[in-house]
Amino acid sequence: MEIKIDSLLAGAKKAEGAVVVVSVFHAFTTTALAFEQGAERVILAPETDEAILLRKQGQGSICIGTVDGKPPEDFDFAESPHTISQLDLKGKTAILSTRAATMGVNAAWRAETIYGAALVNMSATVQALWQAKPKLVHIVPMGTNGRTRADEDEIAAIYLKNLLEGQHPDPEAMTHLLRSCHAAQRHLDSTLPGGTGEDLEIALHVDRAPFAIQVGRRDRMLVASPVMEMEVEVEPV
Repeated sequence: MEIKIDSLLAGAKKAEGAVVVVSVFHAFTTTALAFEQGAERVILAPETDEAILLRKQGQGSICIGTVDGKPPEDFDFAESPHTISQLDLKGKTAILSTRAATMGVNAAWRAETIYGAALVNMSATVQALWQAKPKLVHIVPMGTNGRTRADEDEIAAIYLKNLLEGQHPDPEAMTHLLRSCHAAQRHLDSTLPGGTGEDLEIALHVDRAPFAIQVGRRDRMLVASPVMEMEVEVEPV
C-alpha cells in the first residue's frame, strides 16, 4: 500500500486511488455525530445554494453548515458537533455544506473511492482501508477554506498515515498538541463565533465512532454513509 499526503483543494484535485479527506474540527466530526444520532445518510454539497435547493427538492430534511462561525441564511444548524449531538435524526437525511471538506470531496474526481476522516473515526477508517486493500491511499488534509493549511488536519493526516503503516502513535500526545493550536484556542474563546469548548472536546475524542465514513455518488450527488468497523486479519503494507 502506497500512502501519499497532499493538502488542500489542490491536493484533492490530483488525489487518486482511495482518497481520505481529513477535516478534524468540523465537517467529518459533525458527519459522524449525525450518524450517531440516527441519520441515514449525509449529502455533501459544495455550495450553500446547492444545499438549500436539495432541501427544497426533498433530497434531505435539514441543512448544516457554517460560514464565519454562523450557519448561512436559511440553514437549519451550524456545523457544530455538539449541536448535532442534541438532535434526533433517526432515519433522516442531512445536507452538509462547508468551505473546505465538502468542496474537497467534490474536487476529488480522480478518486476510485472516497472516505471522510476525523479523529473520532481514525481506527475505523484504517480498518476499512486495510479491508479494501487499495494500492494507493491519498490522504488530503483540507485546512481552512481548502486554501490554508491547518495544524489539526495536517497532524491528523500524519497520524492516519502512521496507523496505516502499522505504527502506534500516541493519541494522548497528539490531542495534547492539538489543544494548543490556533483553531482549538478559538473554540475556547467565548467572544468569537463558535467559541464553545463542547465542539472541541467531541472533536478530540479519538475513536469515538466505530465506523468509517464512505462517500459515493448517487443521482449526481455525493453522499456519505457509515461503514461499521470490521475486524480484519490484514497486515499494513
